[in-house]
Amino acid sequence: MEFALSDKAQDYYDRMTAFLEEEILPAEAAYHAELTGGGDWTKWRQPETIERLKVEARKRGLWNMFLPDPEHGAGLSVTEYASIAEVTGRSFIAPEAVNCNAPDTGNMEVLHMFGSEEQKAEWMLPLLEGKIRSGFCMTEPGVASSDATNMAATARIEGNEVVLNGRKWWTTGLGHPNCRILIFMAVTNPEADSHGRHSMVLCPIDAPGVQIERMLTVFNDYDEPFGHGEVSFNDVRLPASNVIAGPGRGFEIAQGRLGPGRIHHCMRSIGAAERALQLLCKRALEREAFGKPLAKLGGNAEKIAEVRMAIEQARLLTMKAAWLIDTHGVRGALSEISQIKVIAPRVMEMAADLAIQVHGGAGVSADFPLTQIYAGARCLRIADGPDEVHRMVVAKHEIKRQLQG
Repeated sequence: MEFALSDKAQDYYDRMTAFLEEEILPAEAAYHAELTGGGDWTKWRQPETIERLKVEARKRGLWNMFLPDPEHGAGLSVTEYASIAEVTGRSFIAPEAVNCNAPDTGNMEVLHMFGSEEQKAEWMLPLLEGKIRSGFCMTEPGVASSDATNMAATARIEGNEVVLNGRKWWTTGLGHPNCRILIFMAVTNPEADSHGRHSMVLCPIDAPGVQIERMLTVFNDYDEPFGHGEVSFNDVRLPASNVIAGPGRGFEIAQGRLGPGRIHHCMRSIGAAERALQLLCKRALEREAFGKPLAKLGGNAEKIAEVRMAIEQARLLTMKAAWLIDTHGVRGALSEISQIKVIAPRVMEMAADLAIQVHGGAGVSADFPLTQIYAGARCLRIADGPDEVHRMVVAKHEIKRQLQG
């Protein structure tokens, strides 16, 4: 396995690091000050700060770096982009600033890999330009969505139309003022094999029958301006051409979407853990109690060492998973993808928790990004499959490997 960056990837890494330190981190306070902070998502506005950063990012050639297609992206492999994703993970506003934020990245990948030319022209290109945002509708409030085959929403083919019915929630990006398109995953043929029943359908957010019910809070925060919403679909009639790649291919598309996306999530988690550790060490050296720096009290030195070792291990495993995707495809990396999905958020949570403890009361305030990092880590242990499901996948592959060996 070779994880060393190519000259091209190293150039992107260096320029992204400079952009983060020179422009993005100093802009965080202004960005948050522009948010309304209200529970009425209809009044949310896109902060001018992020639009300014997006202009600067394009000037610097730091745009759509996640996409391996050299025509529309940077032409980087999954392994090469992984290190850049780690840099963007140090700030929650960095991914959008360079148009590499979820769920838009995954939706753009879906359209790039499976979309028709018409679908690409209408929806992928505006997303690549950063002119619109999108959502992905999969999780449902009425079933245990950790098992995606439980999905109850339907996408029935009726002649030259597809008819959508169902209720989805935790649709990230639904509240964004620029959200224009949703990818709706639902059952098309309940009689088919469990992994051949589902389809993905492109649904404009203003289609008749689409109703945004509410935005959900995460640890009492609305995650403005993206939000995580609940949305109902009531006899939404769309052209059958809005079905991506044809009926019954929903799970196939999902597999292609989630592999690289989980690398992105995990490397951003490692970047966030690095920032938490940096803040932790700075605080532990600057503050004294009982006549000693905090770094020398309460076993903090040992805890700092544990966080450092955990980050290094998580990074190496994530890079291995990325390398396997590049060399063997997503199916050749299923166990490793599930492993990192458990480990990386846990390391991020561990780093944030210790940093909060060392910061004391300041750690749970908005003066530092630690509560945001902690909440993000805790949510990632559920998002894209809970820890328990990923452990089950790892165990399944390990048992099979042992039996074959």
